[in-house]
Amino acid sequence: MAHINLLPWRDELRKQKQQQFAVVSAGTAIVAALLVLLVHMQVEGLIEQQNARNSFLDNEIAELDEKIAKIKDLEKTKTALLARMDIIQQLQHSRPQSVHLMDELVYTLPDGVYLEKILQKGTLLTVSGVAQSNARVSAYMRNIDNSEWLGNPKLDVIETKDTDRRRNAEFVLRAGQVTPSGTSAEEQG
Repeated sequence: MAHINLLPWRDELRKQKQQQFAVVSAGTAIVAALLVLLVHMQVEGLIEQQNARNSFLDNEIAELDEKIAKIKDLEKTKTALLARMDIIQQLQHSRPQSVHLMDELVYTLPDGVYLEKILQKGTLLTVSGVAQSNARVSAYMRNIDNSEWLGNPKLDVIETKDTDRRRNAEFVLRAGQVTPSGTSAEEQG
């Protein structure tokens, strides 16, 4: 049998396979690097696109917040204007009532009774005065009870005092202001 030396051929084959492996490995590394680069660029593009969307949404939200603030200001202004209109309507409605009140105070006042002080809180009147006798205070209370614009008289204090050889009755009387229909002015307003 002839001796054939296969070692150089095997060495060459091994070198060739190592070169192929090195080329395939380098190619794979380059392809992998390109793939990583492409994926990175794609992800960066998506991130930039999302950041642009977020920026757009932030701007829109800021504009809507400004509009909402303006709407709230307008609602406050509207509420204030409605309250003013309501007050003006109440004042317009109660305007003739004060004239009737003064007229009724004079009309119900009997001879011998003098008013010193009139205090009004809402529809409640507090009247202080001097009368020549207790009977005249009673007559005044009856006149108030029969009045169209006054009602519910209640005597708080009555004191009889002697001054300059006369007897006078100082009194404090409470009454309510009513409308001709019989309801109080507050119930109508």
